[in-house]
Amino acid sequence: MFVRLDNRALLKVTGKDAEVFLQSQLSNDVKKLDNSSIQLSAYCQHQGKILALFWLLRCKDGFLLSFPLDLIETVKNRLQMFILMSDVKIENVTEKYQQVGLINESSTDSYVLNNQLSLILANSHGTEKFTFASQQYWDKACIDNLIPEVNPITTEKFVPQMLNLDIDEIGVSFTKGCYPGQEVVARLHYLGKTKRRLFVFKSVAEIKVGDDLFCPSSKSARTCGSVVFQVKFEADYFCLATLEVVHKDDQIYLNNEQGPTLTRINHE
Repeated sequence: MFVRLDNRALLKVTGKDAEVFLQSQLSNDVKKLDNSSIQLSAYCQHQGKILALFWLLRCKDGFLLSFPLDLIETVKNRLQMFILMSDVKIENVTEKYQQVGLINESSTDSYVLNNQLSLILANSHGTEKFTFASQQYWDKACIDNLIPEVNPITTEKFVPQMLNLDIDEIGVSFTKGCYPGQEVVARLHYLGKTKRRLFVFKSVAEIKVGDDLFCPSSKSARTCGSVVFQVKFEADYFCLATLEVVHKDDQIYLNNEQGPTLTRINHE
């Protein structure tokens, strides 16, 4: 199945210092990225909160950053601030490529996200061979695979551990060295104090990104979680949401105790 990912931006980072620059800015180990894989990597502010979550790709003459289109100006401007005297060029190449998501398809020119999902970058004339399915199929596949997004509603809301990016170091390296927010992220890791994790939920009622999760058994003064990413698929709504781990098997409602019930889908 092929899906047009028109909601994603693409920045190209080139120059002889491109790898060193990205290594100093992102949470994952850029040096470990090969030419055919997608590396998840968080771009954090100094408190360890995620500004943007990148799909990082290595290309012939540099790197490509794929992320939600709504964050393009914020991300580009912030990265530009830290170039200083480095030999690094950041270019918006969103219009030069069509990002095509592949679900259970194989292609020699694809970048692999996991064993189910991959990405092709096609030129303006390279998509005629595809028959595209709706965006909801890609979003549902990402939710099923616990691949989150960070958008303007959720930027600076989560540390990497809340989005499970530390598990198997899928999106965070704890040995690569410094990057913005690294001290906070590392401290949480080594103290083992991650209280909220990412889970999949289902509801018959509408779910919106940014909605709160409410658990009557929680003693927290605030809500016990929030919606990160959602899709309506067929008759139901599905979402990725953070939740206090101790309440993962408790009754969860959307926004308040009178709200719709959320059913956790167990991927453990």
